[in-house]
Amino acid sequence: MKLDLNLYRGYVNDEELVVFGHVFKSWAPDKYRLDRKGIRHAVSVIHMFRIKPLENVEVKLKFRNVEVKTKTLSDGYFRFTIPYSEKLESGWHSYEVSCKIYDYGIIENSEVLKPFESKVGVISDIDDTFLVSHSGNFFKKLYILLFKNINKRKIFEDVVPYYQALSRAGQENETASNSFFYVSSSEWNLYEFIDSFARLHELPKAVIKLKKIKTGISDFLFTGRGSHDHKFEKIKDIIMFYPKLEYVLLGDDSQKDPFLYERVVKIFPKSIKAIYIRQTSKKKKSKTVTVLKNIESMNVATCYFSKSEEATAHSKRIGIL
Repeated sequence: MKLDLNLYRGYVNDEELVVFGHVFKSWAPDKYRLDRKGIRHAVSVIHMFRIKPLENVEVKLKFRNVEVKTKTLSDGYFRFTIPYSEKLESGWHSYEVSCKIYDYGIIENSEVLKPFESKVGVISDIDDTFLVSHSGNFFKKLYILLFKNINKRKIFEDVVPYYQALSRAGQENETASNSFFYVSSSEWNLYEFIDSFARLHELPKAVIKLKKIKTGISDFLFTGRGSHDHKFEKIKDIIMFYPKLEYVLLGDDSQKDPFLYERVVKIFPKSIKAIYIRQTSKKKKSKTVTVLKNIESMNVATCYFSKSEEATAHSKRIGIL
């Protein structure tokens, strides 16, 4: 048993700073090895869900000249949402969180994003949008999660150059980039895997927002399933936090993304530049076609594509790239 303090990338604007993480006990003595093979990899994945959240643990944030404390919620989650109006240059900035429990202290570091002046912000789903996951097939998805390590998991063809192009779109300064957010129905348990996979394939660095952490083997069996309302809330939070950005939304047709994005457009009719939906089966789904037509009637461009090169061509055609 060991104590874990997990931090995630946060974000900041001209008025507020948001950072978040979890504190829990786990059964993972070597920090979830992601490169094991076969059954050893399966055991490592299951360990990610064998955790015990720690409630009411005091955590302390240090960021620049700010020091503030809070305590964890019942699921071990904590979030600092604090006023912050100090001048801060665009880019990524380091922050530190520490906690002490049972005479055992731990300190971790992560980063917060202050967006560059941007042509667009990009909000992307993960499973079956850039990471091949077979979300529509419960048993296949479970098998891949358990027995395909990070080096064996597949990424869709041409995703990386497309995402990199979106990151650079409209940026003249080589050090600047457009802001990326990865929002998924996968749980916080899989954060380290998702972040490592994105870095391995050189996808744009992003703030990652996932679903409530799970704490047992029975929970593990239903990873990524259930309601997707949390995705709507997280996307809404991002758009409200950076209301001056115009967003590109990327998802797929394996679950609820088209309908979720339709709701987003209805709530934020001036904030969405375009919506891209990956086709995950041999034929286009009629319900997805219908909802995308409705989105287009609200003056938002859409693209229902099977290969990323189609999305790239569309983005060039409408002036994003």
